[in-house]
Amino acid sequence: MGAGEMTERSAEALPRLKARIAGLCYLLMLPTGGVAMFVRGRFVVKGDAAATAANMMAHEPWFRLAFAGDLLVVAIYIVFTALMYDLMRPVSRNVSLLAAFFSLMGCATQAFACLFELAPLVVLSHQPYLGAWKADQLQSLAYLSLKLYAGTYGISLVFFGFYNLTIGYLVFKSTFLPRILGVLMAISCPIGLTFLWPPFATTYFRYLLIMDVGELLLVLWLLVMGVNAKRWWEQSDAAEQSRLRRA
Repeated sequence: MGAGEMTERSAEALPRLKARIAGLCYLLMLPTGGVAMFVRGRFVVKGDAAATAANMMAHEPWFRLAFAGDLLVVAIYIVFTALMYDLMRPVSRNVSLLAAFFSLMGCATQAFACLFELAPLVVLSHQPYLGAWKADQLQSLAYLSLKLYAGTYGISLVFFGFYNLTIGYLVFKSTFLPRILGVLMAISCPIGLTFLWPPFATTYFRYLLIMDVGELLLVLWLLVMGVNAKRWWEQSDAAEQSRLRRA
C-alpha cells in the first residue's frame, strides 16, 4: 500500500470518525439524562412541598446524582455541538456558527438551571443562618426552586428547537447526508418552541414528541453510517475555493 493511498484512506476516515463520535456522544446523553430525570420524578411529589422536602433530605445523594447527571449531559452536548459544527461547516460556515450559537445558548441555560437543583439542598440543610425562616417556608422555597428549574430548562429547549431547525437546513443542503434527515430535523423544531408558551407545552409536549423522530434518525445515521467522506471533502474543497475567491 502506497503512502498516497494511505493518506487518502485516512482523509476519508476522518469525517466518518467525527460523525460516529458525534452520534456516540448523543447516545451517551440518553441514559445519563434519563437517570437524572427518573430520580427527580420519583421523589418530587406534585403540589406537596412538605413531602417533596422530606424525600429530598431522605435521599439527598440521589438528588446530587441527578445534578451531576444533568451537568454531564450539558458537557457532552457541548462536545456534540463542536463536532456537528465541524461536520456542517463545508455546507455553510455562517449557518453552522449560528447553529452552534443556538446550541451553546441552550447548554448555558441548562447549566444555569442546574443551580436550582442545588438550591433546595441548601435551603433544607438546617444551617443556623436559616433559623429566621419557618420550616414550612423553607419547604415552599425548596419546592419553588424545583419549579424554577423546570421553567428554566424549558427555556433551553427553545434554543435547541432553533438548533434543530438550522441543523436540518444544513443537512438538507449538504451532499454527504440524506436530505430527508434534514427535513425531519427541521420538523422537530416546533417541539422546543412550544416552551415559549409554558402552559401549552405542559399540556401537549408529550404528544408532540413523535415529531422528534428526525433527531434520533440523524444520530443513528451518524453513528452507523457516518457521512459520505468523498462528498464531504468535495463540498469542503468547494467551500474553501469560494472563500478564497471572495477574499
